[in-house]
Amino acid sequence: MDLRFGDGKPTDEEREAVDALLGPPESSWEGADRDARDETDLRWARGGREARDRRDLLLPGLHALNDRVGWISEGALDYLCRRLTVPPAEAYGVATFYAMFSVRPRPATVLHVCTDLACATAGAGELCAAVEARLGPESGVKVERSPCLGLCERAPAALAIRAGISARPAFEDEAVQADSGGPGAAAPGVGTGKGRRMREPSYATAVTAPATPEAAITAATTPEDAPPEPALAVPQTGDPTLTLLRRIGTTDPTSLDAYRAAGGYTALRRAFALGPAGVIREVTDAGLVGRGGAAFPTGRKWQATAAQPDRPHYLVCNADESEPGTFKDRVLMEGDPYALVEAMTIAGYATGAHRGYLYLRGEYPRALARLTHAVAQARARGLLGDDVLGQGYAFDIEIRRGAGAYICGEETALFNSIEGRRGEPRSKPPFPVEKGLFGKPTAANNVETLVNVLPILTMGAQAYAAIGTPSSTGPKLFCVSGSVRRPGVYELPFGATLGELLTLAGVRDGLRAVLLGGAAGGFVRPDELGIPLTFEGTREAGTTLGSGVVMAFDDTVPLPRLLLRIAEFFRDESCGQCVPCRVGTVRQEEALHRIAERTGAAAAGDVALLREVGRAMRDSSICGLGQTAWNAVESAIDRLGAYE
Repeated sequence: MDLRFGDGKPTDEEREAVDALLGPPESSWEGADRDARDETDLRWARGGREARDRRDLLLPGLHALNDRVGWISEGALDYLCRRLTVPPAEAYGVATFYAMFSVRPRPATVLHVCTDLACATAGAGELCAAVEARLGPESGVKVERSPCLGLCERAPAALAIRAGISARPAFEDEAVQADSGGPGAAAPGVGTGKGRRMREPSYATAVTAPATPEAAITAATTPEDAPPEPALAVPQTGDPTLTLLRRIGTTDPTSLDAYRAAGGYTALRRAFALGPAGVIREVTDAGLVGRGGAAFPTGRKWQATAAQPDRPHYLVCNADESEPGTFKDRVLMEGDPYALVEAMTIAGYATGAHRGYLYLRGEYPRALARLTHAVAQARARGLLGDDVLGQGYAFDIEIRRGAGAYICGEETALFNSIEGRRGEPRSKPPFPVEKGLFGKPTAANNVETLVNVLPILTMGAQAYAAIGTPSSTGPKLFCVSGSVRRPGVYELPFGATLGELLTLAGVRDGLRAVLLGGAAGGFVRPDELGIPLTFEGTREAGTTLGSGVVMAFDDTVPLPRLLLRIAEFFRDESCGQCVPCRVGTVRQEEALHRIAERTGAAAAGDVALLREVGRAMRDSSICGLGQTAWNAVESAIDRLGAYE
């Protein structure tokens, strides 16, 4: 693609998909038929500033095209660029950044088969081979080997997506209270994407897990989605001691009345009684830290955001969990969506934000449907909008879909993605609490962190802090998969040991290793199951808790092949912005390929090279992807003797 527009023309279908999102073009400068405009329209550009303010609709626009047609043609991309006044070269860079988009022709139906860690050990390779053998080019289905789909408790997994089901608009315009205005004032950017509600998407999906070749083919050829309820992913369902998972499996996730009957919106009412400063004080006193892996104190982040004089403030919920082995946020969003809506409202109130963005993994169709419904119901009942619960506070939530990029789990890469740019991390400082989304103060938290705010306000900071340990307070969700009899999401207080968790999950005989923290984490040996599951406990043990991934592997799993899959994952997911990560992840994979079938002295040179490359990535990469890409491999070499 060039900086200039090409000769490609959009089809009527592609034009309709873009116009359904943006509305009909008002000027020939943005793609309207020149014959239908008077000649003055050709003399000067109109609406350029307004169009540039809609740059954040580039990603939804790409989704609209991909959903309607199945791929993004040059003519369609040119038309979208004209509508948004985005240089084609920049839009091409964004479109090719995401794994779920294609700029080359492909069938309307794509079957994504997960080949990541949990699925690989459950036979994903054989599943892919069987499906590919039976679905030839004439089937109209493209089979793609995919990174983790967040269905690790039901491995192996497959997701079918069929484009072009209907032409329903993706957004509808709305007026939302401005950050600086009173009730009823128009939000900045209404009509530009910063004040639009998401409508039902124009594509069909089907999830099958555990997938067989027959089930995967059926999902691809007749995508009618009926995945198992999220309660099946919670082995502890019905346990009265649960805090974060207590409503999953016992309360209808589609019913706002059921949620309120089960204690919903009690926390928001207490938040209004405490005031913003009081809410931040409770969260700080409770000792809540981020559950995404960084463990940064949530109260400090909220306080720093609230104190910024620059306006408006934004709240971002990071629901782009893409770490292999992680699926807890999916279970929360599918099984208790109103809890996240309420928690985001509280966080917005505390930080002085009037708009929240929920950035959701593109591979989570059921979570998207549940959250879209929950947001609409909350808005209709006065729990979102210009006057939440009659308290004079305006807050609304906009859902943005990701498109398959692990790096967008990093908060600043996520901001770039929402803004319509490549999802590349930004250098810090400035930090997001000073200049985040759209260059404004922003508080960003993941789903589990936000949902923890509800029990803090309902039970009180002291009671919450009494759970767990003095340094790691509250309950924690763990995603257990692999060689266990009862995989799923488990809730335990911080301080429980790894052995206690694996006993609950029913670890199988012949345990070889346990991976903590996912692909960016580290391995531990079977004789280290006494490690306390806290941030400080895992740190002292020389590993990491991360986001709560616990993957068990027995002695039937080929460890070298597992490490090679981890290296392939980081090579694929590196955004390529910085040299240490862009080159280092490739060199790491190359070395692991060379030593996969060699051990001892024959592999010593490549092991030494791996250490050198790993240190370079850890010390000089811009973001956590490059800094942690060597962790699992290093721990396997040092703790497990992987190549001895």
